Amino acid sequence: MIASLGMYDRAETASANTRFWTEIRDRLRRIGLEAPQDLERASPFWETWNSPNLLFSQTCGRPYRLRLHETTQLIGTPDYGLPDCQPGYYNSVFIVRARDTRNDLADFASARFAYNEEMSQSGWAAPQCHVAGLGFQFTELLQTGGHAASARAVADRKADIAALDALTWEMVKRYEDCSLELRVIARTEPSPGLPYITSKTTNRATLAHVVAAAIDDIDLGDRRTLRLKSLVQIPAAAYLAVPNP
Repeated sequence: MIASLGMYDRAETASANTRFWTEIRDRLRRIGLEAPQDLERASPFWETWNSPNLLFSQTCGRPYRLRLHETTQLIGTPDYGLPDCQPGYYNSVFIVRARDTRNDLADFASARFAYNEEMSQSGWAAPQCHVAGLGFQFTELLQTGGHAASARAVADRKADIAALDALTWEMVKRYEDCSLELRVIARTEPSPGLPYITSKTTNRATLAHVVAAAIDDIDLGDRRTLRLKSLVQIPAAAYLAVPNP
């Protein structure tokens, strides 16, 4: 069986994620259910998400909407207590260099936009849908492969603007020196956050109960590091209704 927590797993959060998984694993074993010893951190995301042996992972709303809703089940969505978002929801922040004199998002219509990848809800789909409402699309593009890399690209003048999910931005501000060179210029409307998923053969209700209890009981310091508040049940229909660019 496979478990992973790759979406917000970085050097500064890895130990807390490991302890969070340990809490889930041990609770599952205490009720007689099989659970892998360790988190899978080496395999590509899609290989993990598509595995018939998937027990527990976290994905992005766009992969779930476009493909994974057919092959996986929603366990629930972690609530990170993000500002101006209802529980379990998040949004994207548009970041630019702090010294850039442009203040309206429309001023960046022809600017170079850094994004992680096109399968990202917060880095690609949400910002492109947002600016479409302003009458333009980002067409001068720089693909970076990751949200933090997009932030660094803007700070290093390789791009002029990027969109990061709100939790990643909080982590960038906490852990990345480049954040001192950046500021937020706008935010997208909130949408359902990054859900935990499992295979179609798993007892979803049991797993949801265990994960919710694990969030409640993990060490307070780890909860603060991971920004975990609770597990929220958001229907699949809410994810599938989010627009694509």
